[in-house]
Amino acid sequence: MDYRYLKAFILTARNASFSKAAEELKIAQSAVSRQIKLLEESVGEELIIRSSKKVLLTQKGKELYIAAQHFDQVSSDIFEKEDNREIRVGILQGLLKNWFNPMLLKFYKKHTRNITIEVGGQHDLRKGLENGHFDIIFTTENIQSDLISSLKLFDEKLLLVSKDEINRKKLHEYRWIVYSNEDNLFKLSKKTSNQIIRVESIATITNLVRNNVGIAIIPEHAMKKTDTLTAHEVTQLDKSEIYMATLSYKTMPAHIDELVEIVKKSLQGN
Repeated sequence: MDYRYLKAFILTARNASFSKAAEELKIAQSAVSRQIKLLEESVGEELIIRSSKKVLLTQKGKELYIAAQHFDQVSSDIFEKEDNREIRVGILQGLLKNWFNPMLLKFYKKHTRNITIEVGGQHDLRKGLENGHFDIIFTTENIQSDLISSLKLFDEKLLLVSKDEINRKKLHEYRWIVYSNEDNLFKLSKKTSNQIIRVESIATITNLVRNNVGIAIIPEHAMKKTDTLTAHEVTQLDKSEIYMATLSYKTMPAHIDELVEIVKKSLQGN
């Protein structure tokens, strides 16, 4: 079937008139007639019985009209409901609680659109963006491909934190509070501690350190200004950078661009 001519068929069938269909399409009546003839040729069936007085649909024409109307409505809904589409965000846990909250406040001063936010690891965030589960992700991975583009937002300063002063040459002698098996403490220390707590929450990790349960490496933005924790910047590891990634659109969809612009303006201090 040649779908290029389906609209001419739908309007002609709906109005039972070639001329009215031509008016809606803003083309000549002869062009409408020609398009329907080409559609009929592409399916190998007569769809409309032409007479000097009226337009009648054949049985196949009636069946196609019913199906085509549904297709036309669904297609219109997909594109006309742009204003109602929610933004689906994937984000690393530490960024959600601290850095991203001000972004949300700025966003809702200007917009009312719904946002769904899910926390995930780097692998899950990238996979979610690639398969269309997320519109935007915030990650430490700089993804640049034919499918995805990333924008660097800022350098993330990592801190080794503890309740009291510790011997940084003997980190393995303390209890570690880590986010996962890829936690930076495993990279920083040559030896692994025999006491390890794994918690998938930067806020909980920080709170455990405050209560002198153990030591941890956390991003600077996870600390409160009133914190009295002992903190040392971790410079021995590769620089941690935060990126915003989206699919590589030629023109960014409006619902995604609303949040993207808020984030970009925050980089400029606006």
